[in-house]
Amino acid sequence: MQKFPMTIVKRFLPAALLIVNVAVAAEEVTEITVYRSPTCSCCENWRAHLQQNKFVIKDIVTNDMQVIKIKHGVTPELASCHTAIINGYVIEGHVPAGDIRTLLTTKPKVVGIAVPGMPMGAPGMEMGAKKEAYDVVSFDEQHQARLFKRYTDK
Repeated sequence: MQKFPMTIVKRFLPAALLIVNVAVAAEEVTEITVYRSPTCSCCENWRAHLQQNKFVIKDIVTNDMQVIKIKHGVTPELASCHTAIINGYVIEGHVPAGDIRTLLTTKPKVVGIAVPGMPMGAPGMEMGAKKEAYDVVSFDEQHQARLFKRYTDK
């Protein structure tokens, strides 16, 4: 068995530990503020999905979701039923928890990510085995949307 010189271990160990800490931090409990209408039932299911994935939810019920969406740069083309804020990013609609974690880990220069509309099969919109294909898109300050992740109907 080959031994590594101690200088190599001392040099690379801190970097290795940093990588492990970043990966662990991405899976830790994270607080997210969710704005929702009092009449929306699918928002409860999406919030449950987030809680199952170790998100702590600050739930704000409002009758004026349009003001929230405008304030955070969510255009009608990106809109869904609820809007959330986490670490300065906007999360619009039924975005899977894993994609929120990816956003937090990769930290792209975007305003946020969205699942426009309310596609069947997205988190909070489960209807048994029925699933629609849908996209998670990122959007920037100029309201330009780009594909973040695609989900097929299979």
